[in-house]
Amino acid sequence: MSHMDIFTNNAFSMVSLTAAVEKIAFIPNTLGELGIFEEKGVYTRQLSVEKRGNKLALIPTSPLGAPARQKDAKKATIRNFQTQRLAEGFTMYAHEVEGIRAFGKETLLKAITTEYADRMGDVRDDMDLTHEWHRFGTLQGKLLDADGTTVLYDYFDEFGITEPAAFDFKLNIATTKVRDVCNNITRVMKRRAGGSYNSRTKIHTLCGDEFYDSLIGHQSVEKTYEGWAAAAALRTGTAWQDFEFGDIVFHNYRGTDDNSTVAIAANECKLFPVGAKGVFKKAMAPSEFGPFVNTRGKDVYAMNIRDKDRDAWVKGEQYSYPLYMCLQPEALGSGVSGN
Repeated sequence: MSHMDIFTNNAFSMVSLTAAVEKIAFIPNTLGELGIFEEKGVYTRQLSVEKRGNKLALIPTSPLGAPARQKDAKKATIRNFQTQRLAEGFTMYAHEVEGIRAFGKETLLKAITTEYADRMGDVRDDMDLTHEWHRFGTLQGKLLDADGTTVLYDYFDEFGITEPAAFDFKLNIATTKVRDVCNNITRVMKRRAGGSYNSRTKIHTLCGDEFYDSLIGHQSVEKTYEGWAAAAALRTGTAWQDFEFGDIVFHNYRGTDDNSTVAIAANECKLFPVGAKGVFKKAMAPSEFGPFVNTRGKDVYAMNIRDKDRDAWVKGEQYSYPLYMCLQPEALGSGVSGN
């Protein structure tokens, strides 16, 4: 039997492969673990979002018998969006697996299946990293392509919101009362966002390395913890940890190891709400190939393409059709350690 013939086995069907790659462990990631995106599988690639104003108004007093004040109808605007197509694969050639033989009691099928699964796992790692990149951009209000410059969607522009200036934490000044800065930021961000924040909402911040170190090393932060058992947290290793201060959770964000592909500038931070319903959404469209057409979308799809003419190669491919959205960019913020 040709080594390539084994890829006609049911284990390599689109349904089986898709189920398999769903079980591959995710790369550890802060944004995925926070779970800030509300996920929903959809049946189409086109999405429509209706946006209504949510401005409150005081009701003036009126005499008995007078007609009730009439509230103007909220004008809704509808914007159309499209899910993004992510696709990557590999080619396994016949000559590459000629040397694969049964090891111990392992069959030839199992040996090649393991090699194939390893390569599928590598593709899934890239897919997971790309999803983190899309989350990373969206929580800043801009969904970016892999090149880091092409803007797929600017949610500030889409919803007619002026992107606010960055907050200055003034961590470069020894006398800064950091708790007061945090209080001010919390008030400003909650007022901007209106009803999207609730009693369970908490502001989180992804911090660059210098920003985070300046925060936990600032004298007003250290002084707050003097005499408390929690002060031990400031004396131990804190790199790539999280730290709550002034009712804001600060995460020292660990991006990619090159500190550039997915990373935050050293002296900057990105602020966003966790637990605010309706701010972040993730839509998942179905695969463009059968048997998944016209079904509810899943996170990732996998397929096997075999060289039917010569049995010279087999291709393993993965596809994903997500759209990460920030429907209320007014709920977002950014900051710098000090100007």
